[in-house]
Amino acid sequence: MKNAKPSFVREILKVANRADIISFAGGLPAPELFDVDGIRDATALVFEKNSTAALQYGPTDGVRGFKLQVSELMARRGVNSVKLEELIVTTGSQQGIDLIAKVMLDPGDVVLVERPAYLAAVQVFELYEAELRGVDSDADGLNLESLEVEIAALKKEGKRPKFIYTVATFGNPSGATLSLERRYKLLEIAAREQILLLEDDPYCELRFSGETLPPVIALADEAQRPWIVYMSTLSKFVAPGLRLGWMIVPDGLVQALTIAKQAADLHTSTFNQHVAAAYLETGRLEAALPRIREAYGIKAKAMIDALNGSFPAGTIEFNQPDGGMFLWAKMADSVDTFAFVKTAIDAGVIFVPGITFFPDAKRLNYLRLSFATPSVPDIQEGVKRLARAVVD
Repeated sequence: MKNAKPSFVREILKVANRADIISFAGGLPAPELFDVDGIRDATALVFEKNSTAALQYGPTDGVRGFKLQVSELMARRGVNSVKLEELIVTTGSQQGIDLIAKVMLDPGDVVLVERPAYLAAVQVFELYEAELRGVDSDADGLNLESLEVEIAALKKEGKRPKFIYTVATFGNPSGATLSLERRYKLLEIAAREQILLLEDDPYCELRFSGETLPPVIALADEAQRPWIVYMSTLSKFVAPGLRLGWMIVPDGLVQALTIAKQAADLHTSTFNQHVAAAYLETGRLEAALPRIREAYGIKAKAMIDALNGSFPAGTIEFNQPDGGMFLWAKMADSVDTFAFVKTAIDAGVIFVPGITFFPDAKRLNYLRLSFATPSVPDIQEGVKRLARAVVD
């Protein structure tokens, strides 16, 4: 713990709560899109039909009713062979990351992560004293040539990675989506090299344009399936306050992960699982998703248009994602976005500097902008403030 670093995003959010600040920092879902009525109705249904069970302790691996609904949700994503025994309900997908690290990692073990990588996953791996090796990514996700080069280099050092961690769909922070061709190739590499693949999939339901791609796990054949762990959550498209996620894990890891979770918290909230099961069973999610997707598409376009309209040509480059919550932007090589944060705050806007997402390389001129939470007028005004701060 002496070497543990606090989450930079969490520190920034303390400032982001100020009334005079427009925040592009946190990856928080838009609260106006929460289906409050649907969750209220589901809660009432639980009290009407199953209150005693919902208020009692529950099984460590999860309530059967919720697991059944998760299995149906995964079938809609193209994963048709999920057995309830390989499903572990977690307190958000963040706990899934922590559990797999707790079970798999010894100090000094190597973990391969995307460059840039999800900050909270990096924080977990560092807490378990892993050695992080970054693998380059681009608009189509993880660069698999770079991945194979890194694996070969590790072999020469007498090392092999414990696992590869990726957010394959609408990555955080990059917004990038791994192409279909690369998904198949990634599975091939993981199985061939016998390296566990961790697919973190919190954003897949937030696609507002482009063609839907199946999760990597949906493409795995019988030989490849034992080499993949899949994690997802309800946080980004139902409500983060429920703190509900799940893992699909190979048979050989089920017992160890269940024991690790039992030691951590006994089980995820029984009550919340019952509420979520009722919510999913009544079909309210399918009714809510089109509105959520449309709203994020509008917000993403507003940010893209504002950036194009407010910044001088050539001063900023950014991706145009088909979903998720983030734009990943690059400024001139001479710009240190970490140092620029204070200037931006003084101008009334805040973002996350890109350097925090690079565990093993210093990339100073990147920044992550979240369009999910602010309104369209706030997005437009916030980008203007950001552009003025750059010019000044």
